[in-house]
Amino acid sequence: MEPSFLVPQTTVHANGDGPGLPLAPNRPPALLITLGIVKTVEQELLHVFIQGSRNGTDWTERLAVFPEKFYAGVSSVLVDLSQHIEVEYVRAQWKAVRWGRGDKTPVFDFYVFAEPV
Repeated sequence: MEPSFLVPQTTVHANGDGPGLPLAPNRPPALLITLGIVKTVEQELLHVFIQGSRNGTDWTERLAVFPEKFYAGVSSVLVDLSQHIEVEYVRAQWKAVRWGRGDKTPVFDFYVFAEPV
């Protein structure tokens, strides 16, 4: 597996998920997943989950969770794939929430990057 974006830098206004990334043919023992939030506005949060799948369609396995993020910045989590030997695909899923007065539409500009370890 080559280093790849699970979510290329994009602006989102709602919940969503990225495409599945196959781990084969060179499945690494672990992945370093980096979440970079480039732009955000006040009174909102982004919650990002890393999911795994056997077949690329059933995403029931939760591999990692980033803490809720409220500000721009970069953070990483390590996913030990040796604990999830059945997983053949990974993807990112996110929930974006905005509260307070005015427009309740969240605005996050972010990316999620995966690299073998």
